[in-house]
Amino acid sequence: MALPPILPLPDAESPGDLPQELVQRVQEALSAGELVAIPTETVYGLAARGDDPDAIERLRTVKGRSPEAPFTWHAGSGERPLEGEVPLGALVRRLTERYWPGPLTLVLPHIPKGLEAVAQDGWLGIRVPAHGGTRALLDGLPFPVVASSANGSGEEPLTDAGTVASRFEDQVNCVLDGGPSPLAMGSSVLRLGPDRFDLLREGCLNAEDLRRAAGLRLLFVCTGNTCRSPMAEGLARALLAERLGSSDLSRFGFEVQSAGVFAGPGSPASHEAVELLKPRSIDLSDHRSQPADETLLQQSDRIYCLTRDHRNLLSERTSQKAQLLDPHGEDIPDPIGGGRAVYAACAEKIEACLRERMQEWV
Repeated sequence: MALPPILPLPDAESPGDLPQELVQRVQEALSAGELVAIPTETVYGLAARGDDPDAIERLRTVKGRSPEAPFTWHAGSGERPLEGEVPLGALVRRLTERYWPGPLTLVLPHIPKGLEAVAQDGWLGIRVPAHGGTRALLDGLPFPVVASSANGSGEEPLTDAGTVASRFEDQVNCVLDGGPSPLAMGSSVLRLGPDRFDLLREGCLNAEDLRRAAGLRLLFVCTGNTCRSPMAEGLARALLAERLGSSDLSRFGFEVQSAGVFAGPGSPASHEAVELLKPRSIDLSDHRSQPADETLLQQSDRIYCLTRDHRNLLSERTSQKAQLLDPHGEDIPDPIGGGRAVYAACAEKIEACLRERMQEWV
């Protein structure tokens, strides 16, 4: 059998930087339901038109894969795949800002129109490869492209154009040569959605890398760390658990703490704060105060102060930027010495601010 042509695919920043005869050939081949081998930084892939069920079935046949095995949408940028409402969108954005383009495949409960045939049980794998020429090519095509590693089921993925051409011969229209795959291993595959943070395949990135990039270390700061900031900590945990669909916040990379600018170590939360949140199954009985020291501040990704005075004091102690918990810049007064109604109003204000902030976190 004759080997498929091997066509050089140069690095590029946009579709206009590529030879237009190459783009046209690939577009015509994929439009006709044929397969094309493409380079990525991990391994070479076999690509098919993503909105053509017959082309997807051809890819499945060439790969020797079962109907249950998924394929991944390969996009030229992260903008189009994440259009619309994506569950846990803030986590997804932090991951893509950190690792796209790159060796991370996200499996999301988010299926854009035209890719229904690729989805599996309501989930779709999405990736933006780091190879510039491949990204430019994908951006230049008028339809989505799905791909899978260039190998038969159970075989080792292939990492150079010549080997791919020899292995697949007349099963692919052409092989685009972007040089040897520098990483020579599959992408990390993370399933991410409500109650799901599952590393399905560990490639260059491990679970802790991904959790650290996805989640946030949140710190709430008041004066003595016995009423306002403990209530903020407890309410934040409860609201995060609701949004994430899981009470195990660390699974998604979240840590939530509170501290005080003048706190000593070891004081319990105020009786009023404990009793107020108890009916919501938020238990502050084990809370013990801690000072907002330099180590704690430096370990935090986001620091939220209850008043401007707290923020001003912290600005003298650390280079970490603190902000007010209230997105509109208002102080949340200390309820100490007030009755239950004063504490309830304080907690209500804190919760309203947390719900606004939640859009930034999850």
